[in-house]
Amino acid sequence: MVARNELSEAEVDRVFHALATSTRRDILRRTIEREQSVSTLAAEYEMSFAAVQKHVAVLEAANLIVKRAEGRERLVRANPEMIARARALLARYEELWRSRIARLDDLLAETPAGRHDSDTTDNARENPGD
Repeated sequence: MVARNELSEAEVDRVFHALATSTRRDILRRTIEREQSVSTLAAEYEMSFAAVQKHVAVLEAANLIVKRAEGRERLVRANPEMIARARALLARYEELWRSRIARLDDLLAETPAGRHDSDTTDNARENPGD
């Protein structure tokens, strides 16, 4: 069995959408710590049970959490595989930006301090015979 690491564009969109609100990030954090029932989660927030269920549904659609039935309760736990895939995606973005910043730093290091192209043009205008 080959492990899939790359997320499709649709999966990336669902993950970023799911993590876009603090309530969903908090629900994810709580379910990383331990499996919890939706009703236990709902008791932690100043919103309706239905609103918490909708947040859980968004996280489930992004595959960041897994929901299962146990009797009458619906238990929710974080999905470590998808969290690892999302983390790998963010690490790639981080590396991309770090390399861009490093290239910018290199370019700035090549330019003499305090001197810009406009400085040499202004000098040429002031001293045309030099």
